[in-house]
Amino acid sequence: MAKIDARNISKILVIAPSWVGDTMLIHPMLVRLKQRLPDSFIDVLAPAVTEDLLKQMPEVSNTITNPFLHGSLQLGARISLGMQLRSRYYDQAIVLPNSLKSALVPFFAGIPIRTGFVGEMRYGLLNDARKLDKNALPLMVERFAQLAELPREAISRPLPQPRLLVSDEQKKSVLAKHGLTIEKPVAIFCPGAEYGPAKRWPIPYFAELAQRLQQQGYAVWITGSQKDREIGDKIMALGNADTRNLCGTTDLADAVALLSCASLVVTNDSGLMHVAAALDRPMLALYGSSSPNFTPPLSKNAHILKIDLPCSPCFKRECPLKHFKCMTNLTPQMVAEHIPALPE
Repeated sequence: MAKIDARNISKILVIAPSWVGDTMLIHPMLVRLKQRLPDSFIDVLAPAVTEDLLKQMPEVSNTITNPFLHGSLQLGARISLGMQLRSRYYDQAIVLPNSLKSALVPFFAGIPIRTGFVGEMRYGLLNDARKLDKNALPLMVERFAQLAELPREAISRPLPQPRLLVSDEQKKSVLAKHGLTIEKPVAIFCPGAEYGPAKRWPIPYFAELAQRLQQQGYAVWITGSQKDREIGDKIMALGNADTRNLCGTTDLADAVALLSCASLVVTNDSGLMHVAAALDRPMLALYGSSSPNFTPPLSKNAHILKIDLPCSPCFKRECPLKHFKCMTNLTPQMVAEHIPALPE
């Protein structure tokens, strides 16, 4: 176990997770690091897709693009990147993913303190390897935050909430770029979920809810990646010609700015759900195969909607029982009951 003297830590490298939602959940950990070490410089090694988020977190000094595909070892390339980073003379690395491969770059970078939870036989690669008490830290955000503390110290509570700030200038620029206005209150749908179809509310349900919202005076926008484009098109085809399908037309920075304009966000358990929570937007978060007991939207403006079934949460990509009742039993009428009333 490496001995940690906070007085000797001025440069930190954080190895970030691969997913957008998980990236938002590291923000409290970054805030806590800056509280403990206010003069420190924090660099984050992260996939290119999440760098726009990290650049909006004031605690981050620099981002370094993680070029490795999720699940890919690429040992030689990891060794090479680690050797390149030696010249930056980091004092500590904090490895958030639990995989062996995520600990390789800090090891080959020669970073003297390498912190993370025990996992996948990482002894040696990590010399500040900590045992995770899942009962004491049931939330992912708490587990990340624990690694900002010294060994055997409890996390500082209450945890700061993940937060993103978007300026009025950013909003205006992105609205103009996509030919949008906020003359009406905006409801934004996030109908995708990268993990798999078991986390996605049915397309016809989104379509029916869009009609209800437009009747109540909302403009409805759909946002997501290019993979979600077909979902958006199908929602529009089911009686929603005035809905705007923005899936695949925005980068993540654009999506953040657009979500900041929303009077309501309706979303599956996805990365954009956590982005909307960090923007503190009024939200209806729809859960099926996953659980809000592990990765809830961290906002008091988020309302979680789910059906409690014996088989849910199963955490599967597709419904193993083929009935998908955890989502199909959550009807548009049930969700519509939670639509906030617009001011008169």
